[in-house]
Amino acid sequence: MFKLVTRMMLGIGVAVAIALLAGCFSEQKETVSNDKLLDLQSSLSSSMKAEILDAEKKRIMAKAVGYINAPVQTVTANIAQRSQGGINDFYSEGDYWWPDPANPNAPYKRRDGESNPNNFLAHRKSIMRFSDIAATLSSAYILTEEQQYADAALRHLLAWFVNPNTKMNPSLLYGQAIKGRHTGRSIGIIDTIHLVEVAKSIEVLAQMNAIPAEELVSLKAWFSTYLNWLNTHEYGTTEKNHPNNHGITWSMQASAFARVVGDKETLSWVRKQFKQVYLKEMMNAEGGFDAELARTKPYGYSLFVLDALAGVAELASTDEDDLWLYEYTDENGGVKSMAKGLAFIVPYIEDKTTWPYAQDIQYWDDWPVRHIALFLGAKHFDNESYFQLYNSFDADSTTYEVIRNLPIRHPLIWM
Repeated sequence: MFKLVTRMMLGIGVAVAIALLAGCFSEQKETVSNDKLLDLQSSLSSSMKAEILDAEKKRIMAKAVGYINAPVQTVTANIAQRSQGGINDFYSEGDYWWPDPANPNAPYKRRDGESNPNNFLAHRKSIMRFSDIAATLSSAYILTEEQQYADAALRHLLAWFVNPNTKMNPSLLYGQAIKGRHTGRSIGIIDTIHLVEVAKSIEVLAQMNAIPAEELVSLKAWFSTYLNWLNTHEYGTTEKNHPNNHGITWSMQASAFARVVGDKETLSWVRKQFKQVYLKEMMNAEGGFDAELARTKPYGYSLFVLDALAGVAELASTDEDDLWLYEYTDENGGVKSMAKGLAFIVPYIEDKTTWPYAQDIQYWDDWPVRHIALFLGAKHFDNESYFQLYNSFDADSTTYEVIRNLPIRHPLIWM
């Protein structure tokens, strides 16, 4: 049953971490074998177990064959001519900013919801590729326990985070720049959401003793530095308290990174923010998010924000503080919770034609896809219909905009 797995997964204590490949690292680690993983999966209903294993094994192993010898490609592979940073700095440009047709040399102008195809995208694409490679190879290691997959993942991890010639600097000073206006902005931090599954992959591989101790220390050092930057730099603290999906995705990232380095203080802050801001202030009485519904792409943003909130709940929960089951009750007796958020969006995933709000200005036809909120919701609420809905969608979209807004795509590393 999903409920049994739910109860085991929510903690970050050592025993729970060992059992589910999902806890914070401890000094005394026990190797988790593939057999143990499959034994735990047998507590799912036979139909769900068979479906997810069959679907993921075929998908993951096919992709892993292509990735095992894939060349490393970090931010240093592409030079951003408009960046004010150095070769090791991540750089991106604001999506919805365009040249002024009346004056090509003037500062860019905003067109909300309309992505400028001429932006510099190379670093974003590299980090998205890296996330898929790391999580795919880690999933392949879970399925096979063949060290070649862990070693291949480690080659990319070390290039991104350790090798001084190729690594990405652990800061984001030049994210979502705007020509003529900003060399970088706090909201650019959302671009590193694709490091969430990278961090989760490191967590899984380390728990299975597939990363040598010295390399693991070096990887943790990068995430410790970046997490400190997120908690102290003006850009980080601004994004941390941003009152829409940006704040939630900050917490999703911070939680994933905090688990890698054992930062309990950050995880505690995230749990409080989840209750007092994300549910109490940001979720409306119906389970939607008004800040996202007011955008020119309300459907896509609503899907995205719930996926991010599900990621926060999964990463930050403990046995004693279960964000999946937490309910905030407002002054009118209304309840806000993860269950309410899913109840709001699921009918519109099942039948998008019933969506009562504005149609997205772009990419309307590309949603929905295989949203992690459905998978995690199925697990925590014993809801087989959520699982079937999740499993009915294609797992690997080729649309850039979809991939950009879908940072969690590999369920095996979340099981």
